[in-house]
Amino acid sequence: MLRQIFLDTETTGLEIRDGNRIIEIGCVEMIDRKLTNNNYHQYIKPDRESEEGALAVHGITTEFLSDKPRFEDIAEDFLSYIKGAELIIHNAPFDVGYLNHELGLANSSVKNIASISEIVDSLVLARQMHPGQRNSLDALCKRYDINNLHRELHGALLDSEILADVYLAMTGGQKTLLLGEENSDESDAGIISFNRLSDSRSPLTVLSASSLEIEEHQKYIEGLDAPLDKNLWN
Repeated sequence: MLRQIFLDTETTGLEIRDGNRIIEIGCVEMIDRKLTNNNYHQYIKPDRESEEGALAVHGITTEFLSDKPRFEDIAEDFLSYIKGAELIIHNAPFDVGYLNHELGLANSSVKNIASISEIVDSLVLARQMHPGQRNSLDALCKRYDINNLHRELHGALLDSEILADVYLAMTGGQKTLLLGEENSDESDAGIISFNRLSDSRSPLTVLSASSLEIEEHQKYIEGLDAPLDKNLWN
């Protein structure tokens, strides 16, 4: 049984060193490539204001968060939920860095979520599959024809749900075109490969036109409406 969790966070700002904190965690569970609806969603009181730029992105106000629990109050439930799962995160260093920072502030026995869960960065996967292209979540939605028009503002749970759809599109189905061969190690990476046909096949038979067929063909060409010097087939 493969348990995967798509995870996203929202924060009060970009930089941890500026004292920013997590304000929302959203997780979507998938087992054996089937979404289970056993999701995790939590707003968190950060005890500080959001930076103006961050607020414009997520729209989560200080007033809204004023009655929400602090991270230390939800840490154990969150860790219990993700333990043992494969975490799929778009631009994982950002979210993992913030989560580990919060665990440290909460004096949790777990200092690094990588110690209890495997972490997969879907941004790295997308860059491997689509080198030189834009691989933001919005760009991937457009590439894989996933409707995200309802995403007016960023939200951790909503973005996790979208990421699950994107990941399934990126990794689903047979991606290899096989010519005369079985399977390919590159199929799961979304790489189309063309394999050489076996050289043991029979040689092709070449049939030449007879002199009578050539003569009849020339008569047909001469009978076309276009002048001979402008006739494509002459």
